[in-house]
Amino acid sequence: MKKIAILCIAVLFSAALSSPAPAEDRYDRYERYPAGGPPPRGVAAPPPRHAIYGQSYFFGHIGLFEPNDRTGDLSGYDTGTNFDIGIGSRVSPVLAVEGSLGGFSAERGPDKVTVVPLTFGLRLIVPNPVIEPYVGGGLGLYFANLKEVAAPGFSGIDDNETTFGGYGSLGVDAWLNPRLALNFEGKYHWAKPTFTSVAGTQFNVKVDGWTVNMGVRISF
Repeated sequence: MKKIAILCIAVLFSAALSSPAPAEDRYDRYERYPAGGPPPRGVAAPPPRHAIYGQSYFFGHIGLFEPNDRTGDLSGYDTGTNFDIGIGSRVSPVLAVEGSLGGFSAERGPDKVTVVPLTFGLRLIVPNPVIEPYVGGGLGLYFANLKEVAAPGFSGIDDNETTFGGYGSLGVDAWLNPRLALNFEGKYHWAKPTFTSVAGTQFNVKVDGWTVNMGVRISF
């Protein structure tokens, strides 16, 4: 799953760097100048209309969560689900700040882990009128719940913990018009809460994993 996610993002980035703008978009760029033509030689073109300084946006994603498979952490847990919503601001054509609230979970038979991240982060963007690749990262609070049934020599866990964590992201926006874009994103979360078993034993469990998402970005 991790290799598939990385391959998908790589293909999207390759398309972003090689795809020319549609004919109608090239025509629209000329309309931005008073004379109705392209900018004079040596004069930089203005940023895309969706990259206006200070422009705010809403975003939302749904996708899959692929938990880490390290022994003692989430070994044996199946691929789960993920979602997030958030708001952000394009503070410059190449930089955006944003905050988000989401949730991802996975199961292993009767066992289940659920994590709710509340994060603040940055995105570095390659400006383009149609296809915009980006990388990002952020920090925040991770609210985690772990339920694992008792087994011989193990009393079981049913505990909630909050810890600091972070993420790194890689994605691309495909702008359908100046206010609406389809978004494809891969994100890796890092968080290591300490859970307490029914018998009182503490376990440090890394709830790390990949999320692979599809969603929308709406400027307002």
